[in-house]
Amino acid sequence: MRRHERLCVAYSGGVDSTLVAAIAFEQLGSMAMAITGVSPALAPHLRAEARQQAVWVGIEHREVQTAELDDPAYSSNPQDRCFACKRELHRHLGLIAAAAGAAQVVDGVNHDDLGDHRPGIDAARLAGVRSPLAELAIDKLMVRSLSRVLGFPWWNKPAQPCLASRFPYGDPIAAERLRRVGAAEEWLRHQGFPEVRVRSHGQAARVEVPVDRIASLVEPQLRSALVEALMGFGFTAVSLDLEGLVSGKLNRDRFQDRG
Repeated sequence: MRRHERLCVAYSGGVDSTLVAAIAFEQLGSMAMAITGVSPALAPHLRAEARQQAVWVGIEHREVQTAELDDPAYSSNPQDRCFACKRELHRHLGLIAAAAGAAQVVDGVNHDDLGDHRPGIDAARLAGVRSPLAELAIDKLMVRSLSRVLGFPWWNKPAQPCLASRFPYGDPIAAERLRRVGAAEEWLRHQGFPEVRVRSHGQAARVEVPVDRIASLVEPQLRSALVEALMGFGFTAVSLDLEGLVSGKLNRDRFQDRG
């Protein structure tokens, strides 16, 4: 990072990109900048957390509105949807970086990410974005350990993919559908479930919480309130996934060994 006079960090507010932003600021001070892409796929609470963490770190933070929903390569929700999303994000980041005199954009991709289905990484590479964590073989466990040593209160923050990941591939994505999923998850967070996914299957919602929290969710009063709330958001049916919360489950189900 020291080789660059000005550096832009593609910053989501997750543990990974926040660590990169913190190191960039430590090395470059005011010559480092963190940029967050904002769209209906970004849950409002994650946007707020990104702002708060940037202030804590001290880095300059900007937001840019992205329009991936206008691109059928994204809104039709194909398997490489993330490529279209990151292509749009890095188009904006490239323009901001150029205007700011920054020769390089970096992101928070870590070494573990390289083994998952992540077409967004391909889009970043085509845009010339570098991933210092992955390049140094720093995995998620190391990211959390470093963040804890540095005193970051969010060092153990759970992964929280964008809201578009709640839809099976081929199920079209629209702003209103994203809002509905986001509202359902926000309701559950307010009920004491910080780790939650509301998967959207047409007009039906499939709720995932950690296995050790399932019993709490099916307690009669809360179960009844959950069904009422989610139907109020526009779902016509509500189910509970008894396997529990599994990050990347839709990718797993789609790309597991079919032989």
